[in-house]
Amino acid sequence: MCRIERSGRKCVEIGQGRGREEEEMGGGGLVKGVDKVKTSSKYKVKLWIFRATTSVLLWTCIVQLTTVGELWGPRVLKGWPSCFSYESASVLQEKLPEVPARLLPPKRVYKNNGYLVVSCNGGLNQMRAAICDMVAIARYLNVTLIVPELDKTSFWADPSEFQDIFDVDHFITSLRDEVRILKALPPRLKRRVELGMSYSMPPISWSDISYYSDQILPLVQKYKVLHLNRTDTRLANNNQPLEIQKLRCRVNFGALRFTSQIEELGKRVIRLLRQNGPFLVLHLRYEMDMLAFSGCTQGCNIEEVEELTRMRYAYPWWKEKVINSDLKRKDGLCPLTPEETALTLRALDIDPSMQIYIAAGEIYCAERRMATLAAAFPKLARKETLLEPSDLRFFQNHSSQMAALDYLVALESDIFVPTYDGNMAKVVEGHRRFLGFKKTILLERRLLVDLIDQYTNGSMSWEEFSDAVKEAHATRMGSPGKRLVIPDRPKEEDYFYSNPEECLQQSGETLLSSM
Repeated sequence: MCRIERSGRKCVEIGQGRGREEEEMGGGGLVKGVDKVKTSSKYKVKLWIFRATTSVLLWTCIVQLTTVGELWGPRVLKGWPSCFSYESASVLQEKLPEVPARLLPPKRVYKNNGYLVVSCNGGLNQMRAAICDMVAIARYLNVTLIVPELDKTSFWADPSEFQDIFDVDHFITSLRDEVRILKALPPRLKRRVELGMSYSMPPISWSDISYYSDQILPLVQKYKVLHLNRTDTRLANNNQPLEIQKLRCRVNFGALRFTSQIEELGKRVIRLLRQNGPFLVLHLRYEMDMLAFSGCTQGCNIEEVEELTRMRYAYPWWKEKVINSDLKRKDGLCPLTPEETALTLRALDIDPSMQIYIAAGEIYCAERRMATLAAAFPKLARKETLLEPSDLRFFQNHSSQMAALDYLVALESDIFVPTYDGNMAKVVEGHRRFLGFKKTILLERRLLVDLIDQYTNGSMSWEEFSDAVKEAHATRMGSPGKRLVIPDRPKEEDYFYSNPEECLQQSGETLLSSM
């Protein structure tokens, strides 16, 4: 311990030698007195009691000073043993940054009706939307939600767990005022599940919230644990209570935060792009599995068509096997090819010097198919070209984590252009609307392929083609608008997550402040 005196700093070590202690207490007379009673056991007991009492008092003082240190400021010497003076402690405190305490929302208290276990299916953004739906359903049913399981058996076979992609602690705490979320079932209930004393089922697609209260809730109350084994598009887009719609947004835009590792790497990619000027993110859906699944083979040679067909037949859960590629393309149901995309971007007067970030997996036959796009827009970039291989080492064979990086970059881009309306295209579109209706070019593929065919066969000049493309997309830039509602045909209407208009009536800042 250190004792600070008026005459200066003097450190006195207590109990390191009786001779030094006796000298400090006042001279030789006292030493002689001690020597005379050395053999006195009574004196030894008193001395032991005195030392023990002194030690207890000192420790009590230290605990009290530490407790009130935050109130007294730098005059209290925090973090003992230490010999800081008042001045040095003040300087140290000035250098330390002030970290504001995170305010957690109060826990919502409700009678728990049971436990909901969900297994998500599909890719990252399909699962992302499903998680939002499941939180809203759990809140409405007053049940406890177990952190969702992610799909590990789909085509991509990504072994990632929820906590490998999303900040699980933030997910739980940020929603505690709405629904109770646990990382795992309590042991006794886990044992019931292992013994088969639970119920598993897929809920009906595009169901109203009333379906869950009328048919799902009784099952939860009966079995205590209900497992929903499919979660994609299980909640209707429209005509749901406003609080349900807003909670879906709150989960999507606030609670589902990526892990710090993914967030930091995403920010690095964005910085590398930003230092070279504005950039466009092109969600180019031209991977092998996309072509095989859709049956779209425009521009492929005979060998490639046969390869894609074999792949489609190899996966039994891809139900559509016989596909007419030409008819599907003319109906606007195929992703644009890289060559068609290059023509479209040029027709829209995208600056040839603009950076084009390709947010996609491995492009099928990339060397040949990407040549036209690379010639029109030389500044093509991918995460693999911007980052070192070591940066992506832990993301290899984890398609959902790689997709999370592309998601972050897409959100921050100056322009976002998806060539197909898949789940990432829709969810990013909605998120960019929420962030202030950032420019998102929604390509009208059915019209585009007709215009492209007219231009390539010579029946339309470049000026006519370009003017027609720009006119067709003048109102398709991600600006405010109403969702298209088609009763009894939910697959054909606008997806809730592509245009969550109920959440766009207030600013993103207002909604985030409630998260």
